[in-house]
Amino acid sequence: MACLFGPAGTAESFKSMGYKSSLDVPEYLTKFGLTAFEYQCGRGVNIGEEKAKELGRLSKEKGITLSLHAPYYISMSSVEEEKRLNSINYILASARAVNAMGGDRIIVHTGSCAKISREEALSLAKGTMKLALDTLDNEHLGHIHICPETMGKINQLGTLDEVIELCALDERLLPCIDFGHLNARDLGSLKTKDDFGVIFDAIENRLGIERLKNFHSHFSKIQYSAGGEVRHLTFADTVYGPDFEPVMELAFKKGCSIRFICESAGTQTEDAKQMSDYYNSL
Repeated sequence: MACLFGPAGTAESFKSMGYKSSLDVPEYLTKFGLTAFEYQCGRGVNIGEEKAKELGRLSKEKGITLSLHAPYYISMSSVEEEKRLNSINYILASARAVNAMGGDRIIVHTGSCAKISREEALSLAKGTMKLALDTLDNEHLGHIHICPETMGKINQLGTLDEVIELCALDERLLPCIDFGHLNARDLGSLKTKDDFGVIFDAIENRLGIERLKNFHSHFSKIQYSAGGEVRHLTFADTVYGPDFEPVMELAFKKGCSIRFICESAGTQTEDAKQMSDYYNSL
């Protein structure tokens, strides 16, 4: 199966084209020839079950594959047990919502390392992740993939190695590789195809070929400073990276079926189409 492409949430063009409801998203995306959409629950899972089911039905009719971004305030690495347990509840709510939509993936931020060492934070996150998996299994939602995301700020848990180590806990865990975040936290490290190739190789060598072929991805250009990520940009930016073309070429060469979700600032639909067009030209 080929790679899928779509936006995270709705771009500025959604409203300018006269659309209002999230139920209009499938029709909107078909006008761009896109095949994926990531529903945004960063500030809480507020979509009702019936609306989620209807969005799923409409998306299936248009050939749109759905995923869902879980709340930003999830902290799997918190030193406070209550916050870790609450994070499991947010993950469960996210899994229920995406399941109602007919989707199969939720994307999660794992937490920070501000008050503790990276090793301690990762250990706490592993424990929380195991409990989250058990919770989904108990709710008959074990088929929903949790996708821990690589993060853009240096003090956040979410280096490539940390995400891969988390995903090694269970084969159902898929890495969400945010190339813009990795580039920002490493202050512009992703320039050549070889730079991106190291990421592909690490996933294959440590998680296996199946997860290399099916990992989740976010892509955008991101401004960064000494602490890492500052803000998301658009593909029109010529100062900050990374460029998407090397990633498309690697995905095509390796026969991947990656789900690429564009997180550009306001032009995510149009920029997702740029990635899709380039990939389909290879």
